[in-house]
Amino acid sequence: MTGAATPEVIAAGEAGPAVLLIHSSASSGRQWKHLSAALEGTHRVRAVNMFGYGGSPAWEGARRQTLADQSALARAALPEGDGPVAVVGHSFGGAVAMQVAADLGPRAARLVLIEPNPFYLLALAGHAEAHAEAMALGAVIRRAGRDGSWRHAAQVFADYWNGPGTWDAMPEARQAGFAGVLRPNLHEWDAVEFETTPLADWAARLPAATTLIWAADTVRPIAEICGLLRAGNPGWDCHELPGGGHMVPVTAPETVTPLVVRALQDMGEST
Repeated sequence: MTGAATPEVIAAGEAGPAVLLIHSSASSGRQWKHLSAALEGTHRVRAVNMFGYGGSPAWEGARRQTLADQSALARAALPEGDGPVAVVGHSFGGAVAMQVAADLGPRAARLVLIEPNPFYLLALAGHAEAHAEAMALGAVIRRAGRDGSWRHAAQVFADYWNGPGTWDAMPEARQAGFAGVLRPNLHEWDAVEFETTPLADWAARLPAATTLIWAADTVRPIAEICGLLRAGNPGWDCHELPGGGHMVPVTAPETVTPLVVRALQDMGEST
């Protein structure tokens, strides 16, 4: 399925190294508008819409979705050529970005992870409470997939990632839209729950030039995942932002964008 899938891509910039931007769940490639504007003069920016978002095909596989499935779709968005590629991902997009970079091998010159969510790493590391917290949210999404309670799932999802009261503050039309765009998340849980790659294997397969960004006020599972990644990769460039929450690329692009631009600024064709 994934070999034939063609994603919708939001392109910006026609010269320079390629940058692949991978969005979070219940979002789209448009979440990167500020970053794309900052990079389009120096890079070929490709913001991909993942399975089920925008004009990209929905996931229709009978088996569980994997990070490798999402990686194949994302890599199909890259411009032709074999030059260096930078990969930037947020939340679920961060977990996918890890797989993309590993699949690209030496061609992946830079990797930027913003609040990545490979929840299975918590279980492998024995972080039981943080893992259970994440799985409780996943159970709400899975229940919606069975009984159609997507409005309730959207409320829980929005308030978990953005803070209590987020859902109630949304206009009715936005609530309805959010409940609809959440549906692909059902399959994304499979990709981050049932992955088995050990942390040490990621350390061996990901670029040395990796930047990890998280917010000090993020949720516990993400904070602990970032702690595991940081401890397992002491050479990474790590940044804890003072605030902004899990959706910090959207809530505080003025803070995140300069960090990403700086991480990519010395990336050239000779990399």
